[in-house]
Amino acid sequence: MGVINVTPDSFSDGGKFFDLEAAVQQGLKLTEEGADLLDIGGESTRPGSEPVSVTEGIERVIPVIEKLAPKIKIPISIDTYKAEVAERALEAGAEILNDISALRFDPQMVAVAKRFDCPVILMHIKGTPRNMQENPVYTDLLSEIVEYFQERIGFAKQAGLDEAKLILDPGIGFGKTLEHNLEILKNLSYFSGLGRPILVGLSRKSFIGKILDLPVTQRLEGSLAALAFAILRGANLVRVHEVKESVRVARIIDQLKLS
Repeated sequence: MGVINVTPDSFSDGGKFFDLEAAVQQGLKLTEEGADLLDIGGESTRPGSEPVSVTEGIERVIPVIEKLAPKIKIPISIDTYKAEVAERALEAGAEILNDISALRFDPQMVAVAKRFDCPVILMHIKGTPRNMQENPVYTDLLSEIVEYFQERIGFAKQAGLDEAKLILDPGIGFGKTLEHNLEILKNLSYFSGLGRPILVGLSRKSFIGKILDLPVTQRLEGSLAALAFAILRGANLVRVHEVKESVRVARIIDQLKLS
């Protein structure tokens, strides 16, 4: 999953693709480099981030999706927790809904997902982007995440969504300390019992920066190392910024797993 942040304040690229044409060209580039799908978001969810209005979110992502979708053959995922943004994005050509709140923040989101009958990524988050990193505490991290997913899957099914189209993201960096993130990655197979594909987003994340003592612009090698480990531990989808390098790593790891 190649990432395109149509934001002026993303932690990972600092607004590099806030311009419409730059975002479209990045989408084409990531597709050529081997992305299986693209994830487009118009609102930063970095720790401490402030929410943007629905109107602003729509103005950021819809033109990108409308220009990009006809030019590529891979699916586009809309990264939003706002139902109106999701609805407009799916109408414009997006095919997957990536909701960091797992259908919790906007009560209308589940109806949008049902209407379009699209794959939905349910992410675990403790708190909100604004406050999630303010001393997150768990009694039993893995069990609490599993219970969260069980409840969210049950909610989705009760609302009429197809369980076979649900994807689970344990939310690396979303209400997690360095130790929490490492525990999740070491135990990704723990979530396999839920019977759904596992997505992991760890590219350029702060836990890599803490381990290596490096800024976000120098975390490629750390991201790739974590990527390889995540795939070995059971990740089915990986959300990345550097697609070309990540595809090469994934191909080697997949061959080693098969041999």
